[in-house]
Amino acid sequence: MADVTYTVPNISCVHCVHTIESELGQLSGVRRVEADLVGKKVTVSFEPPLTEVEIVALLKDINYAPAAS
Repeated sequence: MADVTYTVPNISCVHCVHTIESELGQLSGVRRVEADLVGKKVTVSFEPPLTEVEIVALLKDINYAPAAS
């Protein structure tokens, strides 16, 4: 299992947190999702064959693109 954390600048409310956790939680391979409103961070625990590319693509699709690192 892998853990990744992204900074997501446009998390602005509890609805954002719920949307992110719900949408990412539906991906096959995701074991845990935690969106932090105050820290504007999203942490995802996942297993292959799911990849970070797929996680980031979904975040972009739902308008919560991670900040460039």
